Amino acid sequence: MTHRIIVADDHPLFREGMLKTLERLIPNALIEQAGNLDEVLALARSGPEVDSLILDLRFPGLTSMQVIGQLRSEFKRTSIIVVSMVDDPEIISQVIDQGADGFIGKNVDPTGIADAIQAIREGEVVVKYNPENPLLDPSLSSLTARQKQVLSLVAAGKTNKEIAKLLGISPFTVRIHVSTLLKSLGVPTRAAAAAQFGIFPSGNGWPEKTDT
Repeated sequence: MTHRIIVADDHPLFREGMLKTLERLIPNALIEQAGNLDEVLALARSGPEVDSLILDLRFPGLTSMQVIGQLRSEFKRTSIIVVSMVDDPEIISQVIDQGADGFIGKNVDPTGIADAIQAIREGEVVVKYNPENPLLDPSLSSLTARQKQVLSLVAAGKTNKEIAKLLGISPFTVRIHVSTLLKSLGVPTRAAAAAQFGIFPSGNGWPEKTDT
């Protein structure tokens, strides 16, 4: 079976780079390119069913997150993979909520991009990105207001679901925030992230949480 893939991005150099990555990953795939949403729709609505759509979030014609939802509704069996420089966990969560099968940061290395695409095509929901501005000075002053909120609630022993309810965001968004914090601060666990900055839990000892 021939796999049909559309790479949708308005930057020709990025499309060319993604084309080479896909050719190595799926040698027999039919790979087509689109520079705006109208071209995506024209391609996807004609010919064989599209196996995967690789779409930039900042894309001509993609005027709102609902467009991703519309693509999901129309192309139910197509893997929708958003590849973008955006590194806001709440925006990434919205992308997944609208039905995308995965999110990959453009600043991930080609091997990481290929691995993520392969995992998504095999049925996993994948979020893989590197924060655009990693914390070079690991101090509380380097954190955003939202990161400080999440970190303080992690230190209080709250689960992702509890943090989501308190902050009015989705548990998936919290999960992305926590993962970003751990990566940026260079620590392996939630407990270590809080302890490194002298934040201690309210109870006796660190509770073990499994929903990071």
